[in-house]
Amino acid sequence: MEAVENVFGADVDYAVLVKLEGDSVGKTADKRNVPAECTGIKKWWIEGNPNARDVSTPHVERHNLTMWMALRRFTRLTNAFSEKIANHPHMLSLNFVHYNFVCIPTPLQVTPAMTAGVTDTLNDKEWIVGLIDARAPKP
Repeated sequence: MEAVENVFGADVDYAVLVKLEGDSVGKTADKRNVPAECTGIKKWWIEGNPNARDVSTPHVERHNLTMWMALRRFTRLTNAFSEKIANHPHMLSLNFVHYNFVCIPTPLQVTPAMTAGVTDTLNDKEWIVGLIDARAPKP
C-alpha cells in the first residue's frame, strides 16, 4: 500500500481483483498442461473509490503476455531460459525501456512514453546503448 501512495499520492482509486481457481486439472492423457478452472473472483477496495466496472485484469494479463513473448528467458524449455536470477532485473529493465521509448505498437502509432507525455522524441536502440554507457563505471 505504501508503494501505491508513494507513486500516486493519497488521491488514487485502487482495488485488487483476485481470481479464484478450482483444483488444478494437471496433465491430460496427452501430456499437455491444462489451466485450472476459474470458479469466481473477489474484489477488495484498498484506497479511494474505484469504479467496480473498471476493476479487472485484462490489461495486466496483456502486459504480462507481451513481456513473456518478448523475453524468452522466462519461458522454460527454450535455449534462452535463464536460471540465474541476477540477470533478470537487467533484462526486464532493457525490455521496459525498449518497449516504452523505442517500440511503436501498431494501435498507438507513437511510443507509449510519447502517449503518456513523458517525452516527445522517438528514440532508437543506440540511445539505449548511450544510457548504458553513461552509467557504466569508468575504466
